Amino acid sequence: MNLRSVPPARLPAVVPIDRFMLNVEVHATSHVGRVRKGNEDNYLMLHISRSVAWTGTQEDSEFIIESQNFEVDDNGVVLAVSDGMGGAMAGEVASKMAVECVSEKLLEDDLEETLTPEAYDYNLIAKLYNATVYANYLVHQQGRSDAQFQGMGATFTGIGVTSRGIDLIQVGDSRAYLVRNGKIYQVTKDQSLVQQLIDAQQISPEEAETHTLKNVILQALGAQNEIFPVAARLKPCNGDVLLLCSDGLSNKVSAAGMQRIVTENYDTLGKAAATLVTEANNNGGEDNITVVIAKLTGDDLPAPNGEDVQLEILDLGNVHDTAEQDTAEILEDEA
Repeated sequence: MNLRSVPPARLPAVVPIDRFMLNVEVHATSHVGRVRKGNEDNYLMLHISRSVAWTGTQEDSEFIIESQNFEVDDNGVVLAVSDGMGGAMAGEVASKMAVECVSEKLLEDDLEETLTPEAYDYNLIAKLYNATVYANYLVHQQGRSDAQFQGMGATFTGIGVTSRGIDLIQVGDSRAYLVRNGKIYQVTKDQSLVQQLIDAQQISPEEAETHTLKNVILQALGAQNEIFPVAARLKPCNGDVLLLCSDGLSNKVSAAGMQRIVTENYDTLGKAAATLVTEANNNGGEDNITVVIAKLTGDDLPAPNGEDVQLEILDLGNVHDTAEQDTAEILEDEA
């Protein structure tokens, strides 16, 4: 089974889109790890219609799993992780600004706005894209106006869940995975220097794991004046599990290890989140560790049928030439 993409579609696109009734069970946590003195990661859980958001606000000494169940409506649910950088307190500020700015921007929009059918189908991903660009502007301005925050930035990996599908937005090297039908797929692509070297066939994925420039990313919120988030859409199946994480998890637990833990704890995914953090810490825990796990269920959702998992690449008006993001090349990682 392979993960394939369909050609990019400029929005709005006049295409028939299935709509689903679904529920999302979400578990999120952020842990300082075993080495760092502070936690520069954060996460977001947002129910737009209810105007309710949860972020990673626990103390560094705490280990809390935030669990929620959402009935998804047309306005949708947004989930995200953000990994801050910049040293001292700057990284913590950057990731906190990232999730809060995106949340506030999404809640500012008129939920009663009348939309054409074409615009309606891609309404949330367009808003999420714009909110991410807006967050970049605010984080960048904060870094320019305050010397203690100069050079700060944050990754941002988010998903928007609506009755039309699962939308993804990517800036940096935090990751989103899909666990479906006993397999795991990485459905985002790292915007990093080593990934660029892999794409150019200059190094192997195995060499990338220990490369001296492994932590160099090509874009982050606040690090540049302008960013170009990568957007895509995934058609959901009943029982899908989406896993978002910072590199504090993905650098310490393999995709196969994530798949095993999620599968073993499929009916207790809060335990899966805790186990993933524990395993990352047992493997060194040198970085902060953030994970958001979401299970999608609904009678209207199709059952997994063993066919290729498809991503629709969404053209929202910009192409990031440097990162050369093409999720058509995402690889499946079997357990």
